[in-house]
Amino acid sequence: MVKYRAAQAAELLGVSADTIRRWADAGRIKSTLDSDGKRYFEGVDLAKAAIAEASPQAPKSPRAQSTRNRFVGIVTKVVKDKVVAQVEIQAGPHRFVSLITREAADELGLAPGVVVDAVVKATNVSVEIPDKF
Repeated sequence: MVKYRAAQAAELLGVSADTIRRWADAGRIKSTLDSDGKRYFEGVDLAKAAIAEASPQAPKSPRAQSTRNRFVGIVTKVVKDKVVAQVEIQAGPHRFVSLITREAADELGLAPGVVVDAVVKATNVSVEIPDKF
């Protein structure tokens, strides 16, 4: 049987190594730990996963949302580290800064120039009185 390391398996399935590890942890794909303590995936299991991932999925129907504050804007800056991405959006006179996972930013293809919706739902809003009005 052919075995693949996580990075190799991820490349074959077109996902990140973190994603394939999460799938394995969730039982979505089988993996084994060898005597070296490293995770391996069998080729047969990868083939099954590749077929399942390639299957067309039914389009998701739109959901009702309670969020009412939507601003169409353009991404002006994206700063990524290993886990988090900081996305800056300019929507008319409004500047938004969003912190999201790097994985989400990569999946959405966020980069300067991309048009996005900034959807705002604040659970906390601070109010300040200016010094002089």
